[in-house]
Amino acid sequence: MDGKLFDSELKVMNIIWREGEVPARKIAKELAQEVGWNVNTTYTLIKRCIKKGAVERREPGFMCRALIPQEAVQEAETNELIDRVYDGCADKLFAALLGRKKLTAGQIEQLRQIVGELE
Repeated sequence: MDGKLFDSELKVMNIIWREGEVPARKIAKELAQEVGWNVNTTYTLIKRCIKKGAVERREPGFMCRALIPQEAVQEAETNELIDRVYDGCADKLFAALLGRKKLTAGQIEQLRQIVGELE
């Protein structure tokens, strides 16, 4: 993929990731309802995603399909957040997240398992 996806482009990608393959007109309709964008705005963002190599356009019907997995983008965004806000220290991000919300016993156990797998 060429370049970072911006927040507006991620809104487009989230619909594509959720749907698998979806016509551009459906993306435009959903984003008009969710954020009030007009059709031209959405189509411009889809075309940016295509140019960046994140989306493939198929005809007929201007069908859109993701060329990059959501997990790869999530990992890149998380790494950027850690580097930019937490001085490259994942433990600082982890501590900040844990301090914001009361976790259930099940969530705590799940986190223990994740940490155990990393050791």
